Amino acid sequence: MIGGKKDFGIRHRGSHPEGWARSNTTLKRVLAPVLQHSAMLGPRLSVGTRTAVLILVLSASPTVRLSAQGDVDRLALRFASMTAVTGLEQAMVDSLRALFPGTTRDHAGNVTLMLGQGSPKRLFTCPLDEVGYVVGNILPDGFLLLRRVGGGGAGRTASPLFDQQLEGHRVTVFGARGAVPGVVAVKSTHLTRGRGAPGTPDPVFTVDNAYVDVGASSAAEVQGLGIAALAPVSLAKRPQLYGERLLAAPVAGRRAACAALAAAVQAKPKVKGTVVVAFTVQSLYTSNAGLASVKALLGPFDDIKTAALPARYADTAVETVALADADRLVREILQWMEGR
Repeated sequence: MIGGKKDFGIRHRGSHPEGWARSNTTLKRVLAPVLQHSAMLGPRLSVGTRTAVLILVLSASPTVRLSAQGDVDRLALRFASMTAVTGLEQAMVDSLRALFPGTTRDHAGNVTLMLGQGSPKRLFTCPLDEVGYVVGNILPDGFLLLRRVGGGGAGRTASPLFDQQLEGHRVTVFGARGAVPGVVAVKSTHLTRGRGAPGTPDPVFTVDNAYVDVGASSAAEVQGLGIAALAPVSLAKRPQLYGERLLAAPVAGRRAACAALAAAVQAKPKVKGTVVVAFTVQSLYTSNAGLASVKALLGPFDDIKTAALPARYADTAVETVALADADRLVREILQWMEGR
């Protein structure tokens, strides 16, 4: 795996910088409903805890043949509510295994399902992971600092504007005791305006400027919430359907593509030869470790396809995908699986 703990360097020391505004009223549980549909957990969960959250997402989904566009819509909405930061996709993996009895999880964390038998042997994949963040440090006053994770895959460098979406917005920190809502602090315009040299623009917001408030006033309170270094962090997921079946959410394109692949599998196609379906992890590391693991363990393959959909406003909180495109992708996947 590329990108171990040493990549999440801790650059800040001490308290938050002068000029950062913070209310005396802590968040506590004001944002408690945030991400109730997310299945993402922190990196220190026990096996028992992981099992308990399987009911949160998709566990009630039927394994019968899907025939209506509404089923694809529901899958896409559920998938878009989930968080799978690169290298920390375990909770989404567990939910997919609950959706598809008979699937296996390999050592890398991929979910794979074998359909049919004989030749040709083909592979259809969909990457689960997303560019996100982890806790890089916990300050004495209870603020969290972040490090970005992912974005190193081929043709997948995150936009310089990506981190600016954090400023002033709701996030979710996935600790050992479950999801914790938070917000990224905003600089006080009254205290910081005019501090730069005359005529120079204000500094650009980067991930190094992100101070996450989870309603704690000390590092001990943060730890009491189950949050530790390397806990995953993402923008709060609030997928929205609008217009003519348009879905807006972070990484909506990937989630809708994986929903299309899931719908195709649930349609129980009469596959030609053997088809391996793989929901892969760690695709945003340079090595694309998840796909490499599937190829090494289950290959060689006569053909490999990856589910993908076009999206507008990519890499933003309102990345938008047309679910009509997801319908077409389901049909294309079924035709490919059946050799038509």
